[in-house]
Amino acid sequence: MFKKIIQIILICFLLVVIIFLLKGGKNTWVCENGEWIKQGRPSELKPTEPCLVKETELIKLFSPQAGAEISTPLQITGEARGTWFFEADFPVYILNAQREVIAQGIAQAQDDWMTEDFIPFNAVINFSVSEKTEAMLILKKDNPSGLKENDDQIEIPITLVPLEKMTVDIYFSNKNFDDEIFCNKVFPIKREIPYTKGVARAALQELFKGLTEKEKDQGYFNNINEGVEIQSIVIEEGVAYVDFNEQLEYQVGGSCLTAAIRAQIAETLKQFDSVDEVVISVNDRVEDVLQP
Repeated sequence: MFKKIIQIILICFLLVVIIFLLKGGKNTWVCENGEWIKQGRPSELKPTEPCLVKETELIKLFSPQAGAEISTPLQITGEARGTWFFEADFPVYILNAQREVIAQGIAQAQDDWMTEDFIPFNAVINFSVSEKTEAMLILKKDNPSGLKENDDQIEIPITLVPLEKMTVDIYFSNKNFDDEIFCNKVFPIKREIPYTKGVARAALQELFKGLTEKEKDQGYFNNINEGVEIQSIVIEEGVAYVDFNEQLEYQVGGSCLTAAIRAQIAETLKQFDSVDEVVISVNDRVEDVLQP
């Protein structure tokens, strides 16, 4: 009889040990199903911050993956239950190591969000860093009530990396370098831009940004209207075919001005080995474009 009692005690003790090991053998508070559960005998008090529901229960993140190294722009995709949204969106943030917001955006539902089912979402956040930066991506449940008990979020550690840079020349007229003001004589200014395979388009976009005040003080001036947009650019057999919106020739007249505009665009493109000639069009019209 005594042996049976000892055996029962040993079995109970082993069961307690097994249960303790299965729970991780830690004295802490564990977040389970949105509630803080005591595990063992934690010395600290019950946490006061919201207990966040597991990622797979309310929201699924497809991209980026935890620990990923990311350059701008950050593309975010996933699925969340309709209750995570309000008016079809929810806020997303990037925090630095000091928990300061360094960038933010809005994730948009891609389907009807008035449901408790999972709904696909996406978001794009632009950020700027000069060196590798450890950060945290926060996907926060939209909480129009403002009540703390309705707060929820998930946090994903990521590493932000700066964009590679490249240098391009963009061309402007300059009254200090050209005393006789030849209409088609233009001069380069070097600009640093994010690395891109579409460098010809990027160089033109940089040209259309215009001049800085410092560059204006150095005698440079721009002949191109504000609001010019590239509608298409194709480079074939050494010829760059570029189509612009009508703003390119808005209120433009005179042979000198039109020649200067053509020169700025052509020289900016001809710096690239793939371009020997430039054909300019407006809304697919080539004839009489930028004619005096």
